[in-house]
Amino acid sequence: MADKIRVVVLYGGRSGEHEVSLKSAASVLRQLDRSRFEIIPVSIDKAGRWQWNDLHAIDQAQAASLPILPDAPEIRLARTPDGRCALMPISESGAGPLDVDVVFPVLHGPLCEDGAVQGLLELAEVAYVGSGVLASAVSMDKDIAKRLAGLAGIPVAPYRVLTRKAFARDRAASVAKATEGLALPVFVKPCNMGSSVGIHKVKTWDALGAALDDAFRYDVKVLVEQGIDAREIEVAVLDGETPFASVASELNPNAHHEFYSYEAKYLDPDGARVDLPARLDAAQMARVRMLAVQVFTALECSDLARVDFFLDRHSGEFYFNEINTLPGFTSISMYPKMMEASGVPYGELLTRLVNLALDRHLQRRSLERAYAS
Repeated sequence: MADKIRVVVLYGGRSGEHEVSLKSAASVLRQLDRSRFEIIPVSIDKAGRWQWNDLHAIDQAQAASLPILPDAPEIRLARTPDGRCALMPISESGAGPLDVDVVFPVLHGPLCEDGAVQGLLELAEVAYVGSGVLASAVSMDKDIAKRLAGLAGIPVAPYRVLTRKAFARDRAASVAKATEGLALPVFVKPCNMGSSVGIHKVKTWDALGAALDDAFRYDVKVLVEQGIDAREIEVAVLDGETPFASVASELNPNAHHEFYSYEAKYLDPDGARVDLPARLDAAQMARVRMLAVQVFTALECSDLARVDFFLDRHSGEFYFNEINTLPGFTSISMYPKMMEASGVPYGELLTRLVNLALDRHLQRRSLERAYAS
């Protein structure tokens, strides 16, 4: 039997979505095919330390969230003399070095899926699952993603952008400019966060200031978006010769949640009812799947993404909301559920993602990196 492919499952991270990552990575680690892959759990704690965790101890714990073991050796990524990427212990007492074939970054939020980690992995010249630096960065920035989608002809709801610098300089003037032409309700969103962290539905202008103050805790740029009486529709996209869009799902937050908030997603098991497939007619389903692939292509994404839309209850128009290039992989996350409903089971999905990463890495390595002398 051929040697197993060595996969580093990278989890944790220095973002507000650290705990979500621990849950996602636990599911990924359990579902990766152990007959094909040798799994190395590597965590990034909230201080930014990379640690090599013991797979046997994690398997025995069977916890819903992967732990970051306190005595796990601290490691770094490095190049070996023969040009391979390896895990290197920082302490001389640690094991290693250990060659790495591919990294599966099960990370969410800033410094994780915004191109930062992807840039590090590019410098290490190692294969990794997910979009590259450019697509990760522009997809994470809700403003830039919407601009590019709009240029590609994909409908986007009205929104305004507010920067922390302008807000601090003249609070009243910047708020007036940012909300010009918008009507209540509006949504306030940090530009570079996911999992609904820092998002507020504002129903009175008096409540806008507090919502902005909270959103600016997470980012230096905040969106103020026009609220729409809409249904929330999601589509999973998987790369290939041509990108494949799953059947869409629909999120219906329970009455005690104003929208699909962080609490509804991760803390309340009854936070929302999910219709999978979404209650769409054939034409609507075909259109939203087509739009999802168009967004994926316009932002030059790779491997996987979950694309979220609003379906206006009155006009019937779909509006691009946001894209997540490293969507949640918890047991209740919609990306794997939509793929499974579309004929791609969780384990097969993970295998395909690893293979996509390896293929893309080989393609990039075949490129000339310098001019011939």
